[in-house]
Amino acid sequence: MSSIYDFTAKNLRGQDVPLSGYKGKVLLIVNTASKCGFTPQYEALQALYTKHEAQGFSVLAFPCNQFGGQEPEGEAKIGEFCATIFGATFPLFAKVDVNGPDAHPLFDYLKHEQPGLLGTERIKWNFTKFLIGRDGKVVARYAPITKPQDIENPIEKLL
Repeated sequence: MSSIYDFTAKNLRGQDVPLSGYKGKVLLIVNTASKCGFTPQYEALQALYTKHEAQGFSVLAFPCNQFGGQEPEGEAKIGEFCATIFGATFPLFAKVDVNGPDAHPLFDYLKHEQPGLLGTERIKWNFTKFLIGRDGKVVARYAPITKPQDIENPIEKLL
């Protein structure tokens, strides 16, 4: 695989979404959870999306239940929660695994392209963020503690 555009993921309604549909956009791909201490980051992710969408930016959120069981709900409830509580209008995908033998191939690719500290590929927690350039290549990886607003300058440079 040479870019994220080679992958397909299911949206909250179970429909396949080719990521090639995001060609030419700057993306922030995030593994999310609704019952995590970092869940309020949804608000900041929405703010970035709202501010920069017209310039070709999008957030792609992938709920994951691999960290402390913090995303126990099904897709319909996840979508309702994100829209109602945080006003999320950016694309939300179906729940995925990001580590292990059942990890979504997109996350295997992201982790390989941009390893974490000391070269480890494993995602350590919810709200790990991957910044993707307009060419579909991984530019940077950010830890869960990195606030979305702290990534705005790198996003703007890519826009």
